[in-house]
Amino acid sequence: MKSNRLERLRRLRGNLPTLKPEAPAAVPAEQLDLHTAEDLPYGVRLAASWAWRLLIIVAALGVVFWMLSKVSLLLISVMVAALLTSLLSPVVKILHAKLAVPHGLAVGITLIGFLALVAAGLSVAGQRLSVGFADLWTQALTGIQQIQDWLFNGPLQLTNDDLQTVLDDALTELRGNASNILSEAISWGSALGQILTGVLLTLFCLIFLLLDGRRVGLFLINLLPRRARPAMDGALTRGWSSLVRYVRVQMLVALIDALGIGFGAFFLGVPLALPLGVLVFIGSFIPVVGALLTGALAVLLALVSNGWLNALIMLAIVLLVQQAESHILQPLIMGKAVSLHPLAVVLSVAGGTMLAGIAGALFAVPLLAVLNTVVKYLSRRGWEDDPFVAETYGTDLAGARAPAAEPEAPAIAIPSSKSSPAPTPRLTDHPED
Repeated sequence: MKSNRLERLRRLRGNLPTLKPEAPAAVPAEQLDLHTAEDLPYGVRLAASWAWRLLIIVAALGVVFWMLSKVSLLLISVMVAALLTSLLSPVVKILHAKLAVPHGLAVGITLIGFLALVAAGLSVAGQRLSVGFADLWTQALTGIQQIQDWLFNGPLQLTNDDLQTVLDDALTELRGNASNILSEAISWGSALGQILTGVLLTLFCLIFLLLDGRRVGLFLINLLPRRARPAMDGALTRGWSSLVRYVRVQMLVALIDALGIGFGAFFLGVPLALPLGVLVFIGSFIPVVGALLTGALAVLLALVSNGWLNALIMLAIVLLVQQAESHILQPLIMGKAVSLHPLAVVLSVAGGTMLAGIAGALFAVPLLAVLNTVVKYLSRRGWEDDPFVAETYGTDLAGARAPAAEPEAPAIAIPSSKSSPAPTPRLTDHPED
């Protein structure tokens, strides 16, 4: 019996079909790569996301700077005109608003007075220089004779043959570099032509900025979307106020430089102390080069007129005044006036000099001051409580902090003899309410 059952089970097992193992499903090639983005740490993926975005921003800024470098003469002229406009616009405002002078006439009076003042300062310096030039020339000849005596009778013991050899070598070098000297002269000529063109462009822009400065600003603001115009108008107005403060403080710093070097030259007995102070005042508005040239002129006058010891003392006074300007006056007075930290002032001047030379040093601090004011105004939403914006645009912008909520649909009253059932509370309603 048992054997019959076992025999039947063997036959049944032999008749069952054999099941073949299924082949594994084909895996796409992109899934076989084990180094997918999900396998990277989150910090690496975050750093990579920031990196390519920063690279795009830097590339865009590089393109902008490259485009601006092609029109640097026009850009510098406009920015110098903006600085002069911020200096002269209060005078125009006083003449027009308080003295009832017509606006165009007030602009003409201010501009002519400014040009006359600059020309008078330069003419006074030139006249004093021309008057004292004869005495200085006599002293210079005396100094040259002393140098010759030292060369021939001093420790060097030079002879006429040695001096003639030096002169012949100098003439040989001059003839060999004639083409380079000619190209340099041509480049200086083109530079002088560009300077003259820049001066004319600056005067042209200055006239129209004094006449229609507000209209020019509104033209730029109207290029923005309508909702952004009040905020940007208020921000640029505040930025312009910071630029006005910067120019006033820069004039104060230039006056301190002129008084320091001028009084130092006067007490040392250096001739032409007054025109020297005027030149220092004008040169202080040109960073690096202005201070360098005016300081070198002061030391040269002291050397020619009073000798080496007096020149060394004058050099010490010039270095002291310039160091006080760069490390005390500029960071502290300028930083407080334009709401910038002294370190930001120093670094902006250094960075502007590295990027754009003299022009970068001249415009670094005012640009940073305007940018700082505009960003702070926009970040704290200053246009919402700005009286200027409310008066100009005639709207209450206090409600602009959040978008207005959509009005709810009015309830439809359905007449019924029965009382309406109580509303079903929502999930957010509290039972006790």
